[in-house]
Amino acid sequence: VQLQASGGGLVQTGGSLRLSCAASGRTFSSWTMGWFRQVQGKEREFVGAIPWNGGITRYVDSVKGRFTISRDNAKNTAYLQMNSLKPEDTAVYYCAAEMFGTVLDVADQYHYWGQGTQVTVSS
Repeated sequence: VQLQASGGGLVQTGGSLRLSCAASGRTFSSWTMGWFRQVQGKEREFVGAIPWNGGITRYVDSVKGRFTISRDNAKNTAYLQMNSLKPEDTAVYYCAAEMFGTVLDVADQYHYWGQGTQVTVSS
């Protein structure tokens, strides 16, 4: 599967952005979709993930209540809606996919990755 992330940009503190992750292929409903972020010089951090089977969407504590992950299986697309953005949310955001994935928060459990999209939140 190929993943194409988009929607990043520059936004002021308190603003919103919606990232999209478009996937190729016909079996999108079978993929657990994850979002991760990375600041240069630091490890990639789990942001959240939506399971393939309609299970509970998980988030890292720092984004709970501000970020929402959703998916549209008909459009082969996952979304990361980010509200109330903070400067510490500044990073390159990556989407990832794993077929029938059950471990949501570990980057090594995802075989497919998008190219990343930069999100910059100004103070």
